[in-house]
Amino acid sequence: MRPTISWSDLRGRAVGIYGLGREGEANLRACLARGVDPVLVDDAPGRTHVDGRPLLATAAGGFDALTRCDVVVKTPGISRYGETVRALQRRGIPVVGGVGLWLAEADRSKVLCVTGTKGKSTTSAIAGHLLTRLGYRCLVAGNIGLPPHDPQAGSGYDFWIVEISSYQATDLACSPPVVALTSLHPDHLPWHRDDPETYYRDKLSACSQPGAELTVANGDSDLIRAHRHLLGPKVHWVHADDGTTGSADIAGPAVPVGPAGFAGPLGTAGPPGPGTAGPAGAGTAGPAGADAAGDAGDWTRPLGLLGRHNRRNAVIVRACLRALGVPEADDDDALRAAAAGFAGLDSRLKMIGSVGGVSFVDDSLSTNVLPTLAAVDAFDDRRVALIVGGYSRGIDYRPLAVGLRGRTLDTFVLTVPDNGPDIRRQVTQTGAGPHVTVVDTPDLATAVVEGYRWAKPDGVVLLSPAAASFGRFRDYRDRGAAFARAMHNCHTT
Repeated sequence: MRPTISWSDLRGRAVGIYGLGREGEANLRACLARGVDPVLVDDAPGRTHVDGRPLLATAAGGFDALTRCDVVVKTPGISRYGETVRALQRRGIPVVGGVGLWLAEADRSKVLCVTGTKGKSTTSAIAGHLLTRLGYRCLVAGNIGLPPHDPQAGSGYDFWIVEISSYQATDLACSPPVVALTSLHPDHLPWHRDDPETYYRDKLSACSQPGAELTVANGDSDLIRAHRHLLGPKVHWVHADDGTTGSADIAGPAVPVGPAGFAGPLGTAGPPGPGTAGPAGAGTAGPAGADAAGDAGDWTRPLGLLGRHNRRNAVIVRACLRALGVPEADDDDALRAAAAGFAGLDSRLKMIGSVGGVSFVDDSLSTNVLPTLAAVDAFDDRRVALIVGGYSRGIDYRPLAVGLRGRTLDTFVLTVPDNGPDIRRQVTQTGAGPHVTVVDTPDLATAVVEGYRWAKPDGVVLLSPAAASFGRFRDYRDRGAAFARAMHNCHTT
């Protein structure tokens, strides 16, 4: 059992804050706002004080200081499986996270947690945009924006949309009644003991802690269906193309998985049904087949989203709002009007411009194969110059080749360092089909120019690296900015 502790419970206790990154500093502010003066510890501090308070290195007295605490609040980036955390737990010291402390005392009937390997930020942003445009006070927080417990985030909201990473999920001792699950694919494995099943269990634990009632999940994911047993008591499956808002799984047990990883024709453990969701039955998940494809596509169109996966994310949001008891979620006209003005998120499958008839799309945030294939799929009617590669994390890129085999139009894959040659080797050896060509390039700027020349007159140059940005760029934003600069250089090419 995970310890159920709230921020209010920390008053009068000796508290340690372990990790002083962005959320660690929010944890400090949350402590101070409650009259708690914590000890501060970091594995690699880089500074000696934070707001005038000493910051201890773990290996230089910090660990000993943490052992004298009643509770330790760690930052999400510190693995729960690391030796320091495990040593503290062996001593009986609860090691908790800031979001978990907040959720333990929040009005969870007004909280939507959004998780998933990819798509959670866009889904959170869509939910926040719709609620705000519908006239509700809404905070989008967590892994996107400010931590919800940060005093700077404010209070008194009608709804909280909280994006939950796999790291943060392990800190939750309770779940809100409604959780959105966008996708599932192995990621961040070093944090999760280098084990995909540990990652799945940790990630999906956000859906199944005490208080969980409904998971609104991506019904197109065989991997999610195969792990139905890790979800909450009820699941509302949402599909990109089947013309529905999903099918409710009201029976509860795990979905039987066939040899190909599919969960059966509908992937439901029981007959499709209404599947009441939310606190005290507030809102319903809706009957299967309630939302026609044209209807869903119509109201989502003003969002300006690219790709089938983003359409599914929008429909997931609608199902969640219904479950939360938002009456406008049943009003197509209200949703269509609210959808207008959505700007999207930078470097998340965002069209940044065109040169001649060639479109340039920045999906720099893609750090594994799953979102890259979804990005390519968004342009199934156009030739695509796909730029992939970056920091090597030992990812298996054979699924990229398999996913590209379905392309009926030409695809030009341009790899960039550091792991570009490895991607080319894996894709070439696996075989991506007759419409796919793979070449190595020395850098991103060269890849953009070569991709543009190939894509003329009406193709797409797509940066969706399926790799992290470390080493050659500060972060994914810096990589996206370099892509934009290279696009502007194409005007003179």
